[in-house]
Amino acid sequence: MSLIIYHNPRCGKSRETLALLEKRGLNPRIIEYLKTPPSASELRSILTALGLKAAELARQKEAAEEGIDLSMPEDKLIVAMVQNPIVIERPIVRAGRKAALGRPPENVLKIL
Repeated sequence: MSLIIYHNPRCGKSRETLALLEKRGLNPRIIEYLKTPPSASELRSILTALGLKAAELARQKEAAEEGIDLSMPEDKLIVAMVQNPIVIERPIVRAGRKAALGRPPENVLKIL
């Protein structure tokens, strides 16, 4: 099973989630998504795995700061999120075809 964490090392929840995985002996591939944002197709795949719409995965404060209207059509919102990855909620953990948002960090345990 491939294990990936979309991580922001400056985020406490992201650090806690990574530590939780490592404590369990897991070594996820770490993607610092602010440096290496997912493509639009990758973000669509993440959203599908999470069972969320783009607006549900967006950080509202950051979206407002970036001038992103969360009510725009899904495809446009995904493109805006890829162009402004700070808007994407974190951390996201993918385990194969499953995904979970690490808020709280223990949420990721259900997909392992």
